Amino acid sequence: MARLKVFSILLFIVFGIAAYLSTPSGSAAKAFRGEVPAAPTGVNASDNWYINKVGLRWDTIRGATVYRIFRNTVNDPSTATDVGTTAANLFFDTTAAVGQPYYYWVRAENSSGQSLLGAPDLGTRANGNFPGSTFPPLEPPLESPENPVTAAKAYLGKTLFWDEQLSSTKTVACGTCHRPARGGSDPRTDVFDNRSRNPGPDNTFGTVDDIFGSPGVIQNNADGTYSYNALFGFREQVTNRKSPSYLNAAYSPQGIFWDGRASNEFRDPITNQVVIPLIASLESQALGPPVSTAEMGHAGRDWNQVAARVQVSKPLALASNIPTALKTWIGDRTYEELFQEAFGSPNVTPTRIAMAIATHERTLFSDQTPLDKAVAGIEPLTASEAHGQQVFEMNNCAACHLSSLLSDQAFHNIGVRPQPEDPGRFAVTGQEIDRSAFKTPGLRNVELRFPYMHNGRFGSIEDVIEFYRRGGDFDAPNVDHEQIHPLNLTNEERADLAAFLKRPLTDERVRNELPPFDRPQLFTESDRFPQITGTGRPGTGGVMPEVAVNSPGLLGNQTFTVGVSRGIGGGQAYLVIDATDPGVGASIPAGGSFLYRNIALTGSGAGTGYGSTVFPIPNNPNLIGQTLYGRWYVVDPGAANGFSVSRLFSFKVFSADSATPHSAMFDFDGDGKTDVSVYRPSNNVWYLQRSTAGFTAYQFGAAGDKMVPADFTGDGKTDVAMYRPSTGTWYILRSEDLTLTVAPFGISTDIPTPGDFDGDGKADMAVYRPDAQGTFYIQRSTQGFTAVQFGL
Repeated sequence: MARLKVFSILLFIVFGIAAYLSTPSGSAAKAFRGEVPAAPTGVNASDNWYINKVGLRWDTIRGATVYRIFRNTVNDPSTATDVGTTAANLFFDTTAAVGQPYYYWVRAENSSGQSLLGAPDLGTRANGNFPGSTFPPLEPPLESPENPVTAAKAYLGKTLFWDEQLSSTKTVACGTCHRPARGGSDPRTDVFDNRSRNPGPDNTFGTVDDIFGSPGVIQNNADGTYSYNALFGFREQVTNRKSPSYLNAAYSPQGIFWDGRASNEFRDPITNQVVIPLIASLESQALGPPVSTAEMGHAGRDWNQVAARVQVSKPLALASNIPTALKTWIGDRTYEELFQEAFGSPNVTPTRIAMAIATHERTLFSDQTPLDKAVAGIEPLTASEAHGQQVFEMNNCAACHLSSLLSDQAFHNIGVRPQPEDPGRFAVTGQEIDRSAFKTPGLRNVELRFPYMHNGRFGSIEDVIEFYRRGGDFDAPNVDHEQIHPLNLTNEERADLAAFLKRPLTDERVRNELPPFDRPQLFTESDRFPQITGTGRPGTGGVMPEVAVNSPGLLGNQTFTVGVSRGIGGGQAYLVIDATDPGVGASIPAGGSFLYRNIALTGSGAGTGYGSTVFPIPNNPNLIGQTLYGRWYVVDPGAANGFSVSRLFSFKVFSADSATPHSAMFDFDGDGKTDVSVYRPSNNVWYLQRSTAGFTAYQFGAAGDKMVPADFTGDGKTDVAMYRPSTGTWYILRSEDLTLTVAPFGISTDIPTPGDFDGDGKADMAVYRPDAQGTFYIQRSTQGFTAVQFGL
């Protein structure tokens, strides 16, 4: 009879009632007929921030292609005025009357219909005056016709930006080095912090040319093993420049990076064909870090490999505390399905990855600072801040730090370090005037992104002011002495200048990581990140082996890497991982409950031995939540008991699906008694404790599926069954022969409600659709399709 049900559904589709059903359009892309988007959430209208408009933002809604904006002077949507549409999730109402509070509503639309209106928010256009200023208000950035901003593409880009799986080691995302709360730069970078120290051009740590940059990946190979780096060993490599801010980067017309090497023309990294001829610095920049062997890549990595990794990864599988709106938009979908919504087909390509990330970045402009209000005549700065602005302008700081971004977008050598140390812009142009010249950074949110300069040399704004007060530190033929010369600043002027550069230029949404600057928590920030604790046992020369481990303990991770260095060269090293600390005893442990492996160390002599090994985290759900402990044991005649021991490392095993197991009680063996069952989303396994037939388990289902067990075949036994909202598909494992029945019936917003609606002893597929005036759609096994309106 299950086959008859499927046949009747197919007939139903043929005869035109498919608006109630969903049909898959491909292996990854799901196109839904009859699926209307949900009402927009998170609507936020600006309150007295702009004198020429009201700004609105809202959450991206899955499936929406257009958003329509309404406004009214009273809280009555029925008489509201349609003020425009956009494909993005932001809109500026330039027709609002000054000083008039408006209620704003947003409606999501697509080819299948339109949503209800979202909850309203009040917004007001400010009453002010812009008489002209060195710092005019910041308007939204330009976008290219080849890559227009859409809400879905921006959310896909946001997902990719924060996904550490883009790196070869699964430990570095774009957002690892660029975080809003640090002004778009890297919070790990700190003056005199050895983790963020690069030895500089002399390749010697602890000297005056040291650079404070961003920790990237441990030098690694395509198979996941580590390769020993002459400078960093098995530690994270550190970039040779400090991370610039990615906020407001969409305004850069001459290229991004400190040297501007990201061209305004975007080319396909595989074919080298021009994809976007203009307004594409963001797209070009996005191509760099994932294939950099210092930042995110392994030796020889190319963009085909990056795209292949993205395609097979579960979106944000390593992240936690994902913003609700982003998590809702992603749902249980694959990257292919997200690309389908954003680009119209499921192809995950290098150019699309770059275009999506660029689109996300293009929505991140921080235009709500106290300075913006002050220059518009809305709200003045404090006396100290206003005086600091005067000091800034009178001392010609605005010659380079001007306009809305407080940047001329040009390149200058200001004498931070001797000219030969870093070629700067010269490496791009080959022009002597550009030797050791670097891009003028914008000053919005500058308070947050310490330390400063391309080499992270100065730890505070006050240090930077002192640098300019003394007229720079190193002269060169291309240092412009009309701009870089000693300044006779009083203590009060220095203090007020610092005050101007702090609060007035800071957007509090950035500082507090509020939308659109909200973000997930990275794996490397979480308690899932491996920890190294305790002590070990030194070997020859008093040198203790050092463990290197930073891989995620993600269930099913095929490349968990553990390295060891500073052992005796040529020695045998044993890696032991157990449920408890293997310890520092009189003998090397004979085994480990999780892993026991030995390797021969490369090198010769005390403290020179190194090596690494790669192993999978088995896709065993029983491991979820376990903390595992490991040590390296290196055979070393010069060590006590004949072997040295590393410090203890530990890591947690976790799953991308952290949902609590769902329980259900049905009669799975047909003996008239209720059986207890548990479905575990982390591994998609049903565990059945049948009262007469005993225990059994089935791997059945996928992330995001809903349990719908019922007796669909009428044999008196409950069938294991799932409803998949993403495709509106029912999957039924028939109890009598364990064959699979697959039937499309429903859409993503439906609530599955199986039951025997025609009294023939067989459960029928049924869904309740709240947004269709509370209607039940039922496919009865003997009486066919029916629809019943019952509910709100």
